[in-house]
Amino acid sequence: MTKTLPHSAKSTPYWWDDCSFPSLPIRDVEKTCDVAIVGGGYTGLSAAITLARAGRHVQLFDRQALGLAASSRNGGMASGSIRPGRKELIKRFGEERANGILMEGKQAREDLWRFLKDEGIECEFTLSGLFDGAMTADEADELRRHADFLHTKLGIEAFPVERANIGKYIGTDLYVGGMVRRDIGGLQPAKLLAGMIRIASAANAILHENTAVLGSINEAAGVRIQTQRGEVFAAKLLVCTDGYTDGFDPWLRRRLVPVRSRIIATEPLGTDVMDRVMPARMMHGDMRKLSYYYRPSPDGTRILFGGRDGTTEGDPIAPTVHLQTELARLFPELASIALTHSWFGYVAMHRDMIPRMFSSGNTAYATGYCGSGIVWGRWLGKKAAFKILGDGEQSRSAFDFDPAPKAVPFFSGKPWFIPIVYAMYERHDKKTLRRRQKS
Repeated sequence: MTKTLPHSAKSTPYWWDDCSFPSLPIRDVEKTCDVAIVGGGYTGLSAAITLARAGRHVQLFDRQALGLAASSRNGGMASGSIRPGRKELIKRFGEERANGILMEGKQAREDLWRFLKDEGIECEFTLSGLFDGAMTADEADELRRHADFLHTKLGIEAFPVERANIGKYIGTDLYVGGMVRRDIGGLQPAKLLAGMIRIASAANAILHENTAVLGSINEAAGVRIQTQRGEVFAAKLLVCTDGYTDGFDPWLRRRLVPVRSRIIATEPLGTDVMDRVMPARMMHGDMRKLSYYYRPSPDGTRILFGGRDGTTEGDPIAPTVHLQTELARLFPELASIALTHSWFGYVAMHRDMIPRMFSSGNTAYATGYCGSGIVWGRWLGKKAAFKILGDGEQSRSAFDFDPAPKAVPFFSGKPWFIPIVYAMYERHDKKTLRRRQKS
């Protein structure tokens, strides 16, 4: 059958169809404050809530309307995943810190669940669990070892899935094994963000949207910040721009590579179809270099399927068609299904691939989530706020790194090398698939 090209698909996130963001008053930019925050996503708002509730005078700045960037454009999978595996983490940081990083993921997820409940944020959260698929026997063995570590060392309900049992969790022949973990859930990310905007406003944090920060200068007593609506002097500056970092901070920009992550949404599917392809209604991912993440919509009527885009300009159709192709590889019966949405947002990759906090003078940073910002944004925003408050116990984190990530060679903001890297990853994944088909 001929694939339906998504000419009529919306280029705005599926999440925006049933969510609007609070209307914020235009307020004068105050000349001084205790803490200035750049970035109005999960991280900046989490920090603003913590600082304002502690009695600090906080001003938050975002160059566009709050709600338009990655925090409302992601897949809504609250995983708190770490891209390097445990073996690589131990090699880099030693076993104690590696285990601390993985343990903190558990703490961060549980903290987010409590936050949603305590603050009354209605964002369609479900603790659905996650199925991770393996394309090869080696990947299945790796997932088996990881499930054992999660269960025995962290107390997380996790277990390997043999090939014969994959159908309980996902209706595909693509995987030879997998792993289920029960501590990961899904939510409506735009509604989470809208709730955080509401809470930050109620805490008396001053939120300035459509107010770009143009630059900053560290001084002995604080940071002098230039915005498009005037100058501010703050005792501390917290930068939380992640994949949307622009030229206001050239030093940071050389360390964070903005990478497009794209998601497609299918048209509504029948209950019988959903029962076949996603019988457990879980979150999903796999271990390919060009990894894909996918899930049922919160109402269980359609599939949201995402992956890295590989383009750097415009809004071309090719990445959408590529995601359709990969969706059909998983679920052949969906090869001709129509799409209602195809959109992208930017995530921040860097050389260490570990979410982190770090400092330079009176400027603090919380960033580098590598596509897992729902959990880490909320968590590290709060941790960075406690660090600014001088609360050593509350701010303690395995992600508190100094020095900063190293600069990316030959990079000053435009990720010219992304198509090359993605082509290499695609070749790797095709070889893996061919080896699997021959075995």
